[in-house]
Amino acid sequence: MDTLPAQILMVVGAYLLGSINSAIIVSKAFSLPDPRDLGSGNPGATNILRTGSKLAAAITLAGDLLKGLIPVLAVDLFTANAPLVAATGIAALLGHMYPLYYGFKGGKGVATTLGVLLGFDWLLGAIWIAFWLFTALLFRYSSLAALVATLLILVISWFWTENIWIFISLAIITLFVFWRHRSNIRNLLSGDETKIGEP
Repeated sequence: MDTLPAQILMVVGAYLLGSINSAIIVSKAFSLPDPRDLGSGNPGATNILRTGSKLAAAITLAGDLLKGLIPVLAVDLFTANAPLVAATGIAALLGHMYPLYYGFKGGKGVATTLGVLLGFDWLLGAIWIAFWLFTALLFRYSSLAALVATLLILVISWFWTENIWIFISLAIITLFVFWRHRSNIRNLLSGDETKIGEP
């Protein structure tokens, strides 16, 4: 499992798993509008929720989370190779954001980031959830909650873990999450961002 071809296969496998878009699949299964044609146009759980189906949104959230969690846990279980585990988490996230199956146009990676975090360290994932909930309840912006939680977890991980690869991977993940949320950041600054519960 520690040969170079096997390691490449694991990273590629994580990317391909990440490329499966839960929101698009769930929307078709529930006969809902394509999430890419709704609200922000982002194929993720928040946009699925805008259809009014909480069940479909929950399934989408779980699917996006699991495709970040499963490859990280699997690689950690079979290899315990810290750099490889980190690379696998990044690959799963990039698959979600830039999916092979959908013309490299994917989601913003919030739920998949949480899945990767839970795979790295479930306590870090739990703290991320707490930050997200607190910020979302206080300001009612899902995007802001995701950005705040992800940035704070990056800072905490510097002091929390002795595994430098977790910090490095989270730094890369944070950069991609902020990049994918750049339109949300502009909307937040201009006051045009949609709040949770708004169509």
